[in-house]
Amino acid sequence: MLSFLINRDFARLWSGQAISVVGDFVFDTTLTIWVAKDLLAGSQWAPAAVSGLMLCTVLAIMVVGPVAGVFVDRWDRKRLMLGTEVLRGVLVGALTLVTLFPTDTLPIGVWLGLLYFVVFVVNSAGQFFNPARFATIGEIVPGEVDRARAFGLGQATQATAVIVGPPLAAPLLFSVGIQWALLLNAASYAVSFLAIRGVRIEARPAAQRAAKPSWRAEFGAGLKMFATNRFLVALLGIAVIAQLGTGAMNALDIFFLTDNLHVQPNLLGVMSMAIGVGSVVGALLSGRLVALVGARNLTWGGLFLGGLLFAVYARQTSFVPAVACAVAFMIPVTALNTGLSPMLLEATPKGYMGRMMAVFNPVNNAAGMLSVVAAGSLASTTLRDFHASVAGVHLGRIDLIFTVSALLVVTAGVIGAFVLPSARRGKPAAEPAEIAT
Repeated sequence: MLSFLINRDFARLWSGQAISVVGDFVFDTTLTIWVAKDLLAGSQWAPAAVSGLMLCTVLAIMVVGPVAGVFVDRWDRKRLMLGTEVLRGVLVGALTLVTLFPTDTLPIGVWLGLLYFVVFVVNSAGQFFNPARFATIGEIVPGEVDRARAFGLGQATQATAVIVGPPLAAPLLFSVGIQWALLLNAASYAVSFLAIRGVRIEARPAAQRAAKPSWRAEFGAGLKMFATNRFLVALLGIAVIAQLGTGAMNALDIFFLTDNLHVQPNLLGVMSMAIGVGSVVGALLSGRLVALVGARNLTWGGLFLGGLLFAVYARQTSFVPAVACAVAFMIPVTALNTGLSPMLLEATPKGYMGRMMAVFNPVNNAAGMLSVVAAGSLASTTLRDFHASVAGVHLGRIDLIFTVSALLVVTAGVIGAFVLPSARRGKPAAEPAEIAT
């Protein structure tokens, strides 16, 4: 078992994540259902209130994420991870106590403000925790292949939580109440805290943490490092192109089911499970694939193959073949995401991991959101009544958008094959000089 989990320290880090991430999905889904079906039951602006929960998550990523990177590089990472778990556990625990009161105890606006605050702070803490965890894996797991296995296990855990977490939320909410669902998430942070506490991470010398330049100077140094690193720029470029393609699926898959596959919208849950299964398989295969072809080839090859399979998915007209295509499509996509992480670790100077993530993640998320907005807008306006035949192939609004999106993913793969530098095994990126205040 220990060999499967690479080493004892990673096993502890992973076990904490496995519990915590399921709790997070239960928490997110429970709040969504509770706001829609209890707090604002029958209200015409319930959808807007639910959207506010999602907006708080996005704001945390886009606003706090870039700032957090500087402090992830400055502070002791183990203490930072422990601190964020304490903050999140206490905050969710406090919310649990508040929900013991009947909903009519407080005005609806106060309830929503409280929920938005908790969601924003919990996700803001995640902007510190996730880069710190990413950098910690680089410290406790050596070698490209083992790192790919480590990130693959993380991806598989995340995908499993997507499958298991949301279905747990509704039964918990309606059988035992929101308090127990929230308490489960608070307890998951406590378990994660105990697991991380047992991880052996070399403490950073006090000299490295003292006499640092100003926050602005350190942030500027991070931007300069990223902009002058050919490997990182290439990885970000192809990741953004791929996100512009795959975001459409998140926005329009429900309409693909009803318009193209001619099935009821409640089967979206089955499709989501299929995507989750493909993600788990791809994540678990990633370590072997990196050992076989290398992280670089897995990245561009996974994009190319994933884009082709996405195009095949776009042409489906029956549900069962579409489910099979969704599983197949997610295998290379998840594998390449896993292969990407060891390359990011290798290309980034050790003292710049947080600031690298502070650039990479928000830009990547912005591309995904842009894709979602663009796809939804096109399907609702310009392409609303679109129907055409090209070389005998019928195209409607959804499959046209999906096909163009698939071509973007294929294009990202082709570009990656040419612009990604060859792997530099054993040659970590050089540490840039610090910017003086």
